[in-house]
Amino acid sequence: MEQALLTSLGYQERTENERRPAGLVVTPMPVSRARKVLFGALSGQHPLPAAALAEPARCAGWPVPATLRAVVLGSPAEAPQLAAALGDALVGTVDGTTCLFVPDPGTQTRPRLEAALKGRPAAVGHTVPADDAASSLRWARALLALGPGRGGPDVRPVFVDDHLSTLLLLQDESLVTALAARRLGPLEELTPRQSERLEVTLLAWLEGGGAPEAAKVLQVHPQTVRYRLRQIEKLFGPALRDPLTRFELEMALRSRRLLARVRRHRSRAGRRAGASGVRPLGVTREARVNGL
Repeated sequence: MEQALLTSLGYQERTENERRPAGLVVTPMPVSRARKVLFGALSGQHPLPAAALAEPARCAGWPVPATLRAVVLGSPAEAPQLAAALGDALVGTVDGTTCLFVPDPGTQTRPRLEAALKGRPAAVGHTVPADDAASSLRWARALLALGPGRGGPDVRPVFVDDHLSTLLLLQDESLVTALAARRLGPLEELTPRQSERLEVTLLAWLEGGGAPEAAKVLQVHPQTVRYRLRQIEKLFGPALRDPLTRFELEMALRSRRLLARVRRHRSRAGRRAGASGVRPLGVTREARVNGL
């Protein structure tokens, strides 16, 4: 039934036994309809077999490229103009959000995207084959959800390519919580202030590789870092010498910090209308330690 329906809609050729009668005229699909069908197929909302994309692509005047990127806009304004500026991108919506698919034939695509999207809140997905377009779209939407949603002259688009580790670490909040519980348990018996101090020190040490490097990041004396590291060694014991443990500790610390940042962003977005503009204590240092 599926094959018959696709054939009747003109998405694929009939078999030898189902050739059209001589003289039968098939009306081409309208351009707007063809673009909607094509966007729905590429975005994964209404999947179609690869062979079925040829006809809507022809009617839409948008040949499916070998590789492309998804772009997700924080605001739907000027979407048609952007599509034209980006080289006739394919425009559509997903859950009310305006999205575009942009052909990505080479290294010049990113500078063109940065110039066209400057001043607009937007996220750009990674380059993928056309048959994996939904993946680029999914991660661009996830990245946009992590950042500010307001535009301005200084706003720049964010690229999934620059935040791969962040998106990877934040795939599942439940796993982040489980990893933190497993590896950061020794810190749970400390006061919040003590725990925060040792967490930022441990993460800076794991990232930098030594006390002097951690001291530079934290802007404290190296002796202060060494004192805290002795406390950390007492809590974690010889496990700190295990490469896998150190790797998982860094993952747990980074994930927990990123998750806290996401929750703060969501909370601020929810009360933006009545926000006081006061920054929570410790956010600046936390961002500096994590390189965010």
